[in-house]
Amino acid sequence: MLSRPQVCSHSNHTHAVTSTMNKLPIILAVTVVGGLFAVLVYKKNMQTDVHPETLDLGLFTSRQGCSAPPEFLHKLGIKQPVMIDLSQKRFKGIAFYHGKNMGEALYHRQWDQFEHFGTYSLDKQGNMYLAPMPYISITDNTFELQKNLYKLDSVSGQLSILMRLDDVKAGPENPYGIYSLVYDCDDHSLWVAAIDETDYQTQKGVIYHIDVNSKTELQRFEGFDAITLNLLKTNIGKFLLAGSARDDGLYVIDIKQQRIAAPPRQLLSLASAEEHIRKIKIKPGNQLELQAIPFSYTLIAEASAKYRSIYQASWDDNQNQWRVTKKQ
Repeated sequence: MLSRPQVCSHSNHTHAVTSTMNKLPIILAVTVVGGLFAVLVYKKNMQTDVHPETLDLGLFTSRQGCSAPPEFLHKLGIKQPVMIDLSQKRFKGIAFYHGKNMGEALYHRQWDQFEHFGTYSLDKQGNMYLAPMPYISITDNTFELQKNLYKLDSVSGQLSILMRLDDVKAGPENPYGIYSLVYDCDDHSLWVAAIDETDYQTQKGVIYHIDVNSKTELQRFEGFDAITLNLLKTNIGKFLLAGSARDDGLYVIDIKQQRIAAPPRQLLSLASAEEHIRKIKIKPGNQLELQAIPFSYTLIAEASAKYRSIYQASWDDNQNQWRVTKKQ
C-alpha cells in the first residue's frame, strides 16, 4: 500500500479526477529524431469554417462514462479535487496533485519503472489503464515498453503490466506502439490504438478490442492510425471516435454488439491539415471539444501549450452539417 504523499510546489497539472472523468489533456511538441519520416501535409484556410461533412450522430450528452477515482486516494485521506499528471515535467510516470492550489503531490518511485505514459482511462472501480509514450530520448527498453498496456490498481496503488501485445513493433523509424486507449463500461473492455510499423506509403495501425478480465483480444481492426480514441453513445447508436495520425480528420466507427461494424468514416476536419486531433472531449448540447497538435511520427515531447489548438465542433441542425470553430 502507498505511503503518505510528499508535498511539493509545482506549476503544471493536468486533469481533475471526478466520477465523470475525461481523458488527460496532452500538450505535445515535436522533437526531431534522425531517420524518422515525415507525413505530407497541406495548408487550408485558418479561419472558422463550416465543413461539408453531413454525418449526423444523433443526440448525446456530456455524461458518457462510468469512471471513478482510485480508491487509494481516499484511503490516504486525499480529498477531491485531484489532478492526474502524466506530463513528465516534474515527475517521471504518474503524479497526483491535490490540496490548496494543487500544491501537494502524491508520487511513488514504483510509478516510474515503465518510463513514460501518454493517455489513461479509468474504470468504475477506479483502476487506471495507461498507454505508453516514448519521450524525448530512446533508452534500451523504450521500444519494448511500447508493447504494453499498463494498470494502476485502485486499491493498492501498484503499477503493473496488464497485457503485452507482442505483434506491436516500435522501432527507430517509428518509435510509437500502443498510443491511446479508452475504457468501455458496457463490457469491462479496452479499445486500444497502436500505430507501429506505419510507413510513408501505408497506414498499418491497429485498433484492438481487449477484454480486461481475461486479457484476451476480442477483435482487431487493421489499417487505420488513430492517435486518440473516445466512445460516444447517442440516441441512434454507439460510436468509437478517432483522431487520425495522417490528417486533420475526426473519424467515427460504428460499434454494433460490442464489435467494430464498419470502416472509419470522416466526421469532420479541422482548419489545418498540419494539426491532428489528440484529445476528444464530449460536451453538453451535442458538442465536441477537440485538442489538436502537430504530429509527424517523430519523437514527441510534452512541452509547450503553444503547440496545442482547441476546436469546438457542434452539429448545425439548420445546415445539417458539423460546424468547427477554432477557440485558441
